[in-house]
Amino acid sequence: MPGSRDDLTRLRIALTAFFALDGFVFAGWVVRIPAIKEQTGASASALGLALLGVSAGAVVTMTLTGRLVRRYGSHPVTVACAVLLCLSIALPPLTHSALALGAVLLVFGSAYGGINVAFNSAAVDLVAVLRRPIMPSFHAAFSLGGMVGAGLGGLVAGSLSPTRHLLGLTLIGLLVTLVGGRALLRCEPAVPPDRPAAGDEGSPRRLDRRTRRLVLTFGLIALCTAYGEGAMADWGALHLEQDLDASPGLAAAGYSCFALAMTVGRLTGTTLLERLGRTTTVVAGGTTAVAGMLLGSLAPSVWAALFGFAVTGLGLANIFPVAVERAGALGGPSGVATASTLGYGGMLLGPPAIGFMADWFSLPAALTSVAVLAAVAVLVAVATRRAAAAG
Repeated sequence: MPGSRDDLTRLRIALTAFFALDGFVFAGWVVRIPAIKEQTGASASALGLALLGVSAGAVVTMTLTGRLVRRYGSHPVTVACAVLLCLSIALPPLTHSALALGAVLLVFGSAYGGINVAFNSAAVDLVAVLRRPIMPSFHAAFSLGGMVGAGLGGLVAGSLSPTRHLLGLTLIGLLVTLVGGRALLRCEPAVPPDRPAAGDEGSPRRLDRRTRRLVLTFGLIALCTAYGEGAMADWGALHLEQDLDASPGLAAAGYSCFALAMTVGRLTGTTLLERLGRTTTVVAGGTTAVAGMLLGSLAPSVWAALFGFAVTGLGLANIFPVAVERAGALGGPSGVATASTLGYGGMLLGPPAIGFMADWFSLPAALTSVAVLAAVAVLVAVATRRAAAAG
């Protein structure tokens, strides 16, 4: 285990850099989805199927990454997945059909799923060692990276082709990975006192039935709220541009508003958790997200929709970090993998589902499903508050 407070601080900084890199790269992809949709000539449902490639790659890899983390440690796995993530982001603009797009997104999704399990596992262990609820601060870095990536995408949307834009993200990402990876690999993992170090476990510890149920409950809460993040990322810009006649640059700003509000919410997350507790924070956040998404999806003007997106981001900000942290505290890397698989599965499976609903009904109607699932997360949190507190 790191031997001093300085060691833990260096580890926290290195992990924060990878959370930010993940958000930056992911946002760079999502703001160019309208252009790539036009390039491939895909319908909304065909695009939804192509986006399923991200989902499939991520969900399968998340299950495997929990085992890799137990065997090799979270730090090497984080760096390896970051390299693959940065390389794969350059592939979508090279495709000219929905089928080819889905194939390359399978690779991108595998890298995205792997890095999320790896660095969340490392962050959960650091939270346990520090004994402070700092998990939202890591996810604030993800949101900040997303805001910067989306803002940059909006600025260059009218002047750079998706190919040049995403290739530039590859180069930036590899540079960050080189610097951050060297720092992370030099840091000793933060190992909670009751957990053996990576490679010391002959097999993952078996969880009792009650603990498994709690892990799955936190995973369900993560799914319901991450669904909204995926919807905003993949369909927010298209909704503003297609339904409200926003310019490409202003449409890209929709995700920036969402990411900025989420960043602010997560930066204050530690304070909220220390003062209000986990359940109250989740319930208040979910209720706020319901109101915000109803406004964002049904508002008749661009500016009202942007305000609704911001309120949604503020509401969803701390729910996912709380769910993953609690699942990891209960089940170690396996708990993180389970909650992340469900949570990021919701984030990545949501956009294809919205694509089909948009074809059947309309995109604004489909986006109201984000509010519905946020309400489900609130109900689950309230119904299981006693068991979760005891766990």
